[in-house]
Amino acid sequence: MPLSKRIIPCLDVDGERVVKGTHFKEMRDAGDPVRFAKKYRDEGADELVFLDIIASVKKRDILKELVMKVASELDIPFTVGGGLRSVDDVRQVLCSGADKSSVNTIAVENPDLLTDLADRFGSQCVVVAIDAKLTSQDPLKYEVYTHGARRPTGLDAVEWAKRAEELGAGEILLTSIDRDGTQNGYEIELTKLIARNVGIPVIASGGCGEPKHIYDVLTDGEADAALAASIFHYKRHAIPAVKTFLNELGVAVRL
Repeated sequence: MPLSKRIIPCLDVDGERVVKGTHFKEMRDAGDPVRFAKKYRDEGADELVFLDIIASVKKRDILKELVMKVASELDIPFTVGGGLRSVDDVRQVLCSGADKSSVNTIAVENPDLLTDLADRFGSQCVVVAIDAKLTSQDPLKYEVYTHGARRPTGLDAVEWAKRAEELGAGEILLTSIDRDGTQNGYEIELTKLIARNVGIPVIASGGCGEPKHIYDVLTDGEADAALAASIFHYKRHAIPAVKTFLNELGVAVRL
């Protein structure tokens, strides 16, 4: 029996509002995160991801009170990221109701933190977010960016994903910077490249515009889960309809 693929709405938060942009820029208001959390819980989302997308750029703490408000409405796994810089930061979001922590910039700057987090909280709580941008078509090469996809690191995305797993990451949240917000489909080759080089689950992110894109990344892209925002936030497609579509095409999902 194959493991069920997961459908995960994402709340990108700036201040206390959900926002959505393109290529991590030109953010526009999408609504209230607590209201979205209730909606996605009721619609049958498998998990929910909350990312404070400006925290690392502004070097400020994550909005713990808002995390608590969102968590209080959920009975599904809840991942929180953005601005987490230490074991204590992660402990605070977990104590605020998160089930998992997502780290990006600090993981690149201090890779040993991943081992500390895994030792203290378990690898299942450690999600490494990788924002990657295509740098070469032949051979395919993708560079890791940090600070809200603003700062290139020189790191190869595949090598960084493999090292993150070795250090203790339990999951990879992989976002294509090139596809983010475009609604033209996920970066299939990037997702497949990472999925085939690690032994931990890969969540695909960036570019979803319709249910077929989710099908493509879960099958051709070999992702374990698909993260999406715009198609759910703006009511273009509802989670139950997406799951029904996938199920009819033979993809194992929790209905």
